[in-house]
Amino acid sequence: MAELVTIPISIFELTVDYERPEFKLWLDRASVVQGIFDALKPWEVRIDDLDAIATGKASEQGFTIKLPLKRVSFFFGPASCKFTQENVDWQTAEETIAIFDAAVSALIRSSGVAMGPKSTAISLHLQPKSLPFVALLTPFLAPQLSTLDSEPVRTMAAVAKWAHRKVTIDGSGVVANAVFLRFEREFPSAATYDEIAGQLRRDEEALFKILRVEEDRA
Repeated sequence: MAELVTIPISIFELTVDYERPEFKLWLDRASVVQGIFDALKPWEVRIDDLDAIATGKASEQGFTIKLPLKRVSFFFGPASCKFTQENVDWQTAEETIAIFDAAVSALIRSSGVAMGPKSTAISLHLQPKSLPFVALLTPFLAPQLSTLDSEPVRTMAAVAKWAHRKVTIDGSGVVANAVFLRFEREFPSAATYDEIAGQLRRDEEALFKILRVEEDRA
């Protein structure tokens, strides 16, 4: 029987690399910021939610626009853009897609950049209702390691990586008695938002089945 879990922390990230860098986005970006700002007006964006980033590597410099009420942050620089949202769930997926699409469409219109491959990541902290979190991790512990000591294992981690995806299962470092689950996947530039959402949902369902957990929606 699946263990019921709550998800106190959930974060969705989507990064899109441009087909080629657009260097004018370093400095000449007023019209781009204006375009994205106007596109995000339905979600109550404010001028104080804008932040220019002029430190770090060239690829890390750019502009960030936040939507505090939606826990959203949208960054664009000369080589890529990144969308981040906290407290996400599948019930609000349509709105998440709408916000991202509005920001990216405005970026394309204002700057002329061409979007390339997409990289996604979902990070979840799963807190079991009745079991200690380590009980959910124990099946992933290699028998060779478990015999190294007579004391019970307190925590463990498993990482699996393929050509275009990666899964990390670990103990949470920020939520008491919780498992940290992060699954990442790359998509081609032609992948639609609905296709991405559908695949990520299937990924989550498969991982929950492996972990033998089910979200408590009560």
